[in-house]
Amino acid sequence: MTSAAFPTEPQGTFSPSDGLLHFPASSALKLEPHLPPPRPSPSPTITTTNSHNPNKKPFVTLTFATSLDSSLSLAPGVRTTLSGPQSKAMTHFLRSRHAAILVGVGTAVADDPGLNCKILSPLSSSPEGVGNGKREQHPNQPRPIILDPSARWEVSEKSKVIQLARLKQGLGPFIFTAKEVGEVPKERKAVVEGVGGKFVRVDGVTIMDEGKGEGAMSRESFAWADVLRTIKEEGLDSVMIEGGGSVINSLLALEQAGEQGLVDSVIVTIAPTWLGAGGVLVCPPRAVGRDGQPAPPVRLRDVSWQPLGEDVVLCGKILR
Repeated sequence: MTSAAFPTEPQGTFSPSDGLLHFPASSALKLEPHLPPPRPSPSPTITTTNSHNPNKKPFVTLTFATSLDSSLSLAPGVRTTLSGPQSKAMTHFLRSRHAAILVGVGTAVADDPGLNCKILSPLSSSPEGVGNGKREQHPNQPRPIILDPSARWEVSEKSKVIQLARLKQGLGPFIFTAKEVGEVPKERKAVVEGVGGKFVRVDGVTIMDEGKGEGAMSRESFAWADVLRTIKEEGLDSVMIEGGGSVINSLLALEQAGEQGLVDSVIVTIAPTWLGAGGVLVCPPRAVGRDGQPAPPVRLRDVSWQPLGEDVVLCGKILR
């Protein structure tokens, strides 16, 4: 199949002058069936609460970019750019439609992400700013959430998410930890709380990694039900989960086992490249049924494909 099989249309663009991104309405419309309800315009305090959602958990979108061999990066801790400019614009459009954006502490440490939305405000009706005559950042900014059970992320004034929040170009992060908040170093708390963020305690669980006897290693983690309940209790009705590998695989493992219906939508950007062996893979452990046989594979329903530049975006819902 060649690229000629796909119709061409205006797609996302990047402005080198101010860093703001444009994502066309025609492309956004194709994503609509896979998105949470539109967010209301924020108040001057950028409130993200939507009291009209009666569900006990937020709307969960699992979204990430992968290579043709299902790799997220070349190696653990190595930042690897996969998305082209058009699919990058799509990602920032998705951020404008979610109340929160979640990553694991490994991503926070390795990538120092900004976790904000760089899409153009809808008042700027075109990339040139035709509309109100100005180019402005979208007012709907997602609340960054970092899963950090052991409170090992040394967040500081130099952290990008903090700098963007201080510039009013993003929101202060909520850092979920299994430690008592009083045990978190005071200087870190001061930095986070200084931009409207906070540390939030969530009950932790101990995970035993591979190995036997003295070779077995334990680590602190969270139960996803507790994480999502806490997000909802913080007044956030939707969350996009972006990574990294351990976060994505742990969530998919639950779906694979058929234990919990946690994910509402899946949006995956597939880049036309192979990263080779040694990369961080999207490959959850295979679930085994009560009879000891492999459980049926997880499939998506209501699938749609959208070409964006050289990438292809897959959207769907998990078949249950």
